[in-house]
Amino acid sequence: MKLKILVYILTSFFCVVTISNAQITDRPRPAEWENLVYGGRFMDRFLPMPELGKLTSNTWGAENVLPRYIDNGIESKKWSFWGGNIKLGDDGKYHFFLCGWLENSPRGHATWPNSAVFHAVSDNSYGPFVVKDTIGKGHNQEAFVLNDGKYVIYVIDGYYIANDYNGPWEYNKFEFLNRDRRIIEGLSNLTFAQREDGSYLMVCRGGGVWFSETGISSYNQVTETRAYPPIQGNFEDPVVWRDNIQYNLVVNDWRGRIAYYLRSKDGINWKTESGEAYLPGVAKHLDGNVEDWFKYERIKVLQDQYGRATQANFAVIDIAKREDKSSDNHSSKNIGIPVTVGRLLTIFDKKQISSTTKTIKVKIVAEPGFNPHEDIDINSLRFGDPEEVNYGNGGSVLKTEQSGNDLIVTFDATGNKFAEDEFAAKLLGKTCNGKLLFGYARLPGIHFIEPILSARLPEMKPNENGFDLKVEVQNFGQVVSKPVKLKIVYTKDEKEIEVSMGKIPKLKPYEKTTVNLTCEKLFEKAVKYDFVVIINPDNKSTELHGKLTPVQ
Repeated sequence: MKLKILVYILTSFFCVVTISNAQITDRPRPAEWENLVYGGRFMDRFLPMPELGKLTSNTWGAENVLPRYIDNGIESKKWSFWGGNIKLGDDGKYHFFLCGWLENSPRGHATWPNSAVFHAVSDNSYGPFVVKDTIGKGHNQEAFVLNDGKYVIYVIDGYYIANDYNGPWEYNKFEFLNRDRRIIEGLSNLTFAQREDGSYLMVCRGGGVWFSETGISSYNQVTETRAYPPIQGNFEDPVVWRDNIQYNLVVNDWRGRIAYYLRSKDGINWKTESGEAYLPGVAKHLDGNVEDWFKYERIKVLQDQYGRATQANFAVIDIAKREDKSSDNHSSKNIGIPVTVGRLLTIFDKKQISSTTKTIKVKIVAEPGFNPHEDIDINSLRFGDPEEVNYGNGGSVLKTEQSGNDLIVTFDATGNKFAEDEFAAKLLGKTCNGKLLFGYARLPGIHFIEPILSARLPEMKPNENGFDLKVEVQNFGQVVSKPVKLKIVYTKDEKEIEVSMGKIPKLKPYEKTTVNLTCEKLFEKAVKYDFVVIINPDNKSTELHGKLTPVQ
């Protein structure tokens, strides 16, 4: 389904209803989503929850979440837990960094601004987790590890840092440089992904993209618009992670109780896939029973050595938040749900795939517990543009051949169309047992690591003939940039008027320069103009918009 169709449908049919005294917005789905095949939705990747411990009703909770296996994740009659993500330590144990507050707090769930951050430990990634120590105050935390092995725990308005997962923890503040860009919906609910060189990409609650060279050095905003789908929605709780193929992003529309899945090759330009990323009801068991939690929020993922998501953790609550009162029978906890892992794929073709490509040869890699020669229902496989494959299209199998433990599959590429901005192909099918099988492969001819040049608005100073302009430009990419043009224009009466043109020299990663320009007397006194700074104006690869008053 094309994105413009998605935008039209989702923005045309919104209505508001009230459920349990909490305002919930019903988000009708595009009609095309009815044609998605199994595996076309991100939420199809969720597997049945492990049945840890005993099934019991002797715990808190509304009838919709009873009985349940309380050893999954972490819960307590004394504490209300929320959020958090898990890291596998070098001790072989799973370290859970999450927050919570006393269940008997006078304000009930509304106590969350006074949360404490806990460090819990388990021998199993699904639990039960036992709190080992309290790190300090904070909420909406996310833990990540720096290149030097130090642990960082982000919390709203700051972070904790320690040499390892056992502390001691030191509290600090991040520096955020918006660089003449509007900060989208404030700086909270931040999520982080480490890049290949150890630097960090961050997505804020509003969907703005930021970069830090070390993960604790200043975060620099590089986008003006949010990464999320261009639709009406109350977005929060993004989670971003990088695997061996691409960046992944899941964001929740908390009012609509629907989440969306997006992909990117560089962390800046994002593609939204059709279908729901998750909804209430994804907590299922082998027997089909559902833990029907009212809200699923703060999704985080546990990653393997390839960066693939193997498990999703959710903050869940049994009723509407405002109905969770002090010392009642309702509360919140964190649950873990296993996720189907994408298979490791490589496209053999070296030339860029086009409309004239007849076949595509793909290697499916064997892994412990996965034998591609025996485990795949070959006739179920489709390969091609992810959105085509999600709807049951794409190329079918022409032939297979053995390559050691791996499997080489040749797919029919006749009429196989890839979107102009697509960078990966998707494999979709089933195992011989009818379970989901999927994976992504990088398309040949696509550069995944490129310079990321980003400019600020010009500083302007009058001279005898007009104005001197200074424009700061920085390379936030991981490779050296080539010299490119820089163009400054302003718009007036819907017309674009060129102010000046210059050249940005080549820049090393994270290197900064100032481009000096001049222009004639183009501006009237005390008039505010709409400026646009364009990097590489031949294809307008990067733009920055802003209002300036050149003559005060």
